[in-house]
Amino acid sequence: MPNVVPDALHIPEASKLTAPRSTHRPRILLLYGSLRKVSYSRLLTQEASRLLEHFGAETRIYDPAGLPLPDGASIDHPKVQELRELSQWSEGQVWTSPERHGAMSGVMKSQIDWIPLSVGAIRPTQGRTLAVMQVSGGSQSFNAVNQMRVLGRWMRMITIPNQSSVAKAFQEFDDHSRMKPSAYYDRVVDVMEELVKFTLLTREVSGYLTDRYSERKESAAKLEKRVNLKNAV
Repeated sequence: MPNVVPDALHIPEASKLTAPRSTHRPRILLLYGSLRKVSYSRLLTQEASRLLEHFGAETRIYDPAGLPLPDGASIDHPKVQELRELSQWSEGQVWTSPERHGAMSGVMKSQIDWIPLSVGAIRPTQGRTLAVMQVSGGSQSFNAVNQMRVLGRWMRMITIPNQSSVAKAFQEFDDHSRMKPSAYYDRVVDVMEELVKFTLLTREVSGYLTDRYSERKESAAKLEKRVNLKNAV
């Protein structure tokens, strides 16, 4: 193996995929992608939160109202700080967007854009679980969830296999803003159940799961450079 740095090349070990189980409830952050007074992505998010709480999770829903456009304000803006702190608090996330013009909404994308890949040595999303859902005004589509899956991978998140896409969302909620019984509702239950399972499975070992050879190699190179400079003095 002439092209690798031996000290940075680790053999995966099953023993490192087990760790003492945390006793606190899984912490799940939920984001939705609409500012409308009647927002079906928000209503779906609230349904998801109820289910997650039933499954034993602790949930927090972020309200995107007042969040500036990406790069339109300082990172010290209170809404930006709130979002970043919630992302750091979370062990898993749910992203729910309406589909607009065949894509996720700008409100949804802005929230994701404000969460950086790294803040110093801290990565606010790496290793966290992610579930994606969308609502549509017309026939069922998967454009928004597919885009959010790409972003989840880019944000180094563990995106679960299941997902939810609710067509004609205006028909799926009653006068009390609760989701009606349907196959769509059953899928939401499935997704939230799966998210909690994956979060329980991975949260203690997320650091090991996302530990990368390329980053260990870079760190080894930096260490070697520092030692060499010290010895040269």
